[in-house]
Amino acid sequence: MTTMDAVIALDVGGTGMKCAVVKPDGTVHHAERHPTGASRGPDAVVETILDVAASLADRARADGLTPIAAGCAVPGVVDEAGGTAVWSANVGFRDVPLRKLLSERLGVPAALGHDVRVGGIAEARLGAGRGHRHVLFVAIGTGIAAAHVVDGAAFAGAHGAAGEVGHIVVRPGGPPCGCGNRGCLESIASASAIGRRYTELSGITASAADVAARSAAGEELANEVWLEAVIALSDGLLTAQALYDADVIVVGGGLSEAGEALLGPLRTALEARVTFHRPPDLVRAGLGDEAGCLGAALLALDTLE
Repeated sequence: MTTMDAVIALDVGGTGMKCAVVKPDGTVHHAERHPTGASRGPDAVVETILDVAASLADRARADGLTPIAAGCAVPGVVDEAGGTAVWSANVGFRDVPLRKLLSERLGVPAALGHDVRVGGIAEARLGAGRGHRHVLFVAIGTGIAAAHVVDGAAFAGAHGAAGEVGHIVVRPGGPPCGCGNRGCLESIASASAIGRRYTELSGITASAADVAARSAAGEELANEVWLEAVIALSDGLLTAQALYDADVIVVGGGLSEAGEALLGPLRTALEARVTFHRPPDLVRAGLGDEAGCLGAALLALDTLE
């Protein structure tokens, strides 16, 4: 690889796509954002992905760079070894051979990854987990998912479903979860669950960000809802730490925008629950919503090694 090489990276979400031309050292040369347009159906989304990727490759060449690989991150169940987007509720994918389609369209090697796992790879290699061998990246947003990254590589599990910490049952018989179970961590401590809980109790429609702000301002109900979520999250992370023994837990996703209002009480609650385990460092993600796109670029670069 040379300084004149570049990779094409795409992070496909339910509503938007973050896309970039990235140099081998991780520097973003050019970035774009596009609507996913999931309501148009999965075939249209695939065409948009391929068109945007081709446009980025053209942009790279126009700027004197040579596209040498492409990486794409998608949500849902991903067969990374086979290069297939197996299933995604957000985008409507079912058994889409995205890696093959990207490679054929661009004429370069391509890689396909799960959005949270590639975000974890980026945070471990370039972000808040840099310098640690064992990193657990936990994304807390509409849902909750994690990536276990060791020496810069994320583990997908036997069926591509590793890291689903959002579906650890922390409150048996608790609120119903979208997965069909009750009392999952995601049903209590995700951003959507926090907003929903506050709305149920107060009758006032609110987001998790609203609840965080109201809690910081001293509102008693908001503080109760926030603390309930933090305690549940600490219980879930205690289980995750028992399983993964991470050196550092990097918290990302929309809820991490609360910063120390989340991490401060979460550290306290987690440390109070740890017995013989060594408490991990608990830090906020450093790459924000660019982690998925950068992780897709890293996956693309890995195909060349």
